[in-house]
Amino acid sequence: MNTLNLYLKSMGMLLKSHLQYPASFIMQTLAQLVMECGEMLAVILVIDRFESLKEWSGGNLFFFFGLMSVSFYITEFFGRGVTGNFPSMVRTGQLDSLLLRPRGILTQVLCSGIDPRRITCIAVGVVSLIMGSSMSGISWSVLKVLALIESVLMSCLLILGLFMIECIFCIHSVKSVELVNVLTYGGRSACQYPVDIYPKPLKVLFSVVAPFALTMHVPAAYILGKPLYGWPDWTAFVTPLSGAIVFIIMVMLFNRGIKFYRSTGS
Repeated sequence: MNTLNLYLKSMGMLLKSHLQYPASFIMQTLAQLVMECGEMLAVILVIDRFESLKEWSGGNLFFFFGLMSVSFYITEFFGRGVTGNFPSMVRTGQLDSLLLRPRGILTQVLCSGIDPRRITCIAVGVVSLIMGSSMSGISWSVLKVLALIESVLMSCLLILGLFMIECIFCIHSVKSVELVNVLTYGGRSACQYPVDIYPKPLKVLFSVVAPFALTMHVPAAYILGKPLYGWPDWTAFVTPLSGAIVFIIMVMLFNRGIKFYRSTGS
């Protein structure tokens, strides 16, 4: 509980620091809005051109896009310390100072950054979810609401865990590894659409290595009434737990990697 209070206090202080220059903050936030609207426009163009992809209608595609946007940008909003700050901490030697403090390294890293500009991206995702729900005629129930909440939470853990791969590599190589972006930003772009439209190698990649299909697509398909691969409904509440498993594994590897950190000599 004390750690949570520390995190919330740090988030409040970081948010105030971002708002010290309101004009800059507003312009950067609007820029994020334009970029995310461009992403959504790509989905609109796909729907306008093809009307549907396999059995997935235009409304279904909006729903998948919205689920990915909300999950990904919530992670970037609250986990900026992991998703963007950690490599520079290693390069500049700032990580040395964290090792001297009586808190876990991962906790301090999470407390080091926030990206409130992403609020507009989250808003676009919410709008897309609402549009997709309306166009798909989803009949909401308590179970479907719980499936949606679990999917978002577990997807956030998955995304945070995937970003931690770069953190682990940085400890050993100092510089960030761009190949990791294939799983993070590449996964975001690819998994805005249902995984079953892709060839088998990509299905395996996003079901086993970076299981977006398990944390997002299976519960989304259940909510839309089109079970993915014909799996039973109960799988929509089990498969998202893969996100938590990936996160736990990455935390263990991160803590092990910290033992090999030798500073940069800065």
